[in-house]
Parts: sequence; C-alpha cells; structure tokens
Amino acid sequence: MHRLAIFACIAAGAVFGQEVNADKRLRESTDVVNEMMGMPDKGVPQGILDKAQCIVVIPGLKKGAIIVGGQFGRGFASCRKAGGAWGSPAAMRIEGGSVGLQLGGQSTDVILVVMNQRGMDRLLSDKFTIGADAAVAAGPVGRNAKAETDAMLHAEMLSYSRSRGAFAGLSLEGATLRPDHEENKKLYGRAITNREILENGVATPEGAKILTHALNRSSQAADRPTK
Repeated sequence: MHRLAIFACIAAGAVFGQEVNADKRLRESTDVVNEMMGMPDKGVPQGILDKAQCIVVIPGLKKGAIIVGGQFGRGFASCRKAGGAWGSPAAMRIEGGSVGLQLGGQSTDVILVVMNQRGMDRLLSDKFTIGADAAVAAGPVGRNAKAETDAMLHAEMLSYSRSRGAFAGLSLEGATLRPDHEENKKLYGRAITNREILENGVATPEGAKILTHALNRSSQAADRPTK
C-alpha cells in the first residue's frame, strides 16, 4: 500500500505538474468562451449568459487517477460592470480529490456561470467548496434553452463542461475554488485581491483584454449603454 501511495503521488505530479503561463491560459480561456458559445446545440444559452452576474472559465481542468484521484485547474473569473459589460479578470484555481480504483486521465474545459448575489459572495470569498458551500447545478444547454429553469432559480452557479480525455462526464462535487494570488500578481504587476479586481473595476491589463472582448461579444447585455 505504501508503494501504491508513492506511485499515486508521482502520477499526480505528472498529470498536474505541467505549468502554463498566464498569457497562454488567457488565450485558452478565450478559446473556451468562443467555442462553447458557438456550439448551436450544446453551448451556454444566450439567456443564461445575459442574466449572469459573473463567470468563471477554467481551460483544461486536469483530472487523473491511479488508485488516488484528483483534479486541478487554473483560470479566470469576470463579473459585470455597471453598464452590463464584463470587467477585468481575476485569477482562480480549482482543486479537489477523490479516492477510488481508477486509472486514466482527463482534461476538461469548465465554465461556471454565477447567477445571483449568493454565488457572487462565494466567488469573492477566500475559498469555497462546491456542494458544501455553494449550490452548483448542471446548466441547460442550447441556444433556445429557457433561462427560467428550476436549476437557474435555485442554484448559485450553473456548470458547463467539455471533456477531451478518457473519462466520460465530470464531477466537481467537493472541489475547492480559491483566488490565485500568484497569477494575479503576474497579471497586474502588484499584489491584488480578487475582491479588488471584481468589485472595484480596476483597469484591464492589455494581455487580458482578449478574454473580456470575447465575453462581451458573446453577451447581448454588453450592448447596453454604460451608466
């Protein structure tokens, strides 16, 4: 058993240890937004996005398991400004684990759509756990899906995913989301909290504008005049 635990740790390091710089992660996050919104039958409904307060994009969430499983990903959150346009992105990280007789690896693009003030409060906290602290439901898909669903009315966040690996489906139950302070410092050139970024409307770094532009193109609400 001791050898198996060591082997699992080595395997987890191989799965999660590949580092991606902030610029590449921003481009990947932008690609996720463009592709998931551009899927006619399986994209995020326009009505859902237009009603959202914030959004979290995690490109290439890694999930791997050899006896002991785990998942890890880094991405960005953005919240709406007063006029409806999307504001500067704040770096996020998601991590969690599971135990089971598993073998394989998975890479999944994830979007969490924050639908109400409760969900936004979770996002602005130091960390929160899906299922324990925040109610997250699988979101409806398709351009014509109605936004006024039971899931949207009761969930703090709606989740969307696209898998590219060996596992089918995705479970974020028990995963923890927290600010990525290291990434924020690299992106903004100084120590800054997610609350400052998402609530105070700091200027968007040049390299991060591709993501906010993609969100604004995808959202009809961005066409509203700024107050």
